Amino acid sequence: MDLEARSLQPNVKAVLLAKLREYKSDLNNLKSEHKRLASANSNQAARDDLLESGMADAMSVSANQRGRLMMSTERLNESSDRIKDSRRTMRETEELGVSILQDLHQQRQSLLHANDTVFLLLKVPYRHHLLTGKFEGKDEKEINEERRKKEQVKEIKMLF
Repeated sequence: MDLEARSLQPNVKAVLLAKLREYKSDLNNLKSEHKRLASANSNQAARDDLLESGMADAMSVSANQRGRLMMSTERLNESSDRIKDSRRTMRETEELGVSILQDLHQQRQSLLHANDTVFLLLKVPYRHHLLTGKFEGKDEKEINEERRKKEQVKEIKMLF
């Protein structure tokens, strides 16, 4: 996607590169959040807290541990939901990016085809002139107009 965006015109390229950087940043943030949530160290610390001993009353220890376990389970479920939402958002973003790139490709093909058509239309009378040495009944004004069109075609080709 990065290469496709860089090959476009400057005004379109800037917008697409900014979106691409934003998407990459979002993806990196989601990856780091996923790693943080999945790391064994945070799970080990939560387990140690739940299994902490040293409380005098066995019933209060059991109730306390049960409460901590329920809170931990709820936090884990919320984190899982956030990860699922993040993955869904990532897929939607990727699909949107693919759609945009396909549209841009179609537009590029249309522009190239139009450029080729214009070039061929301007090239045919000029070839006739090279073969015959004259333009068919064209006056100097028409000849100058054709030269101007030829220069415009060169300018258009330089843009591509």
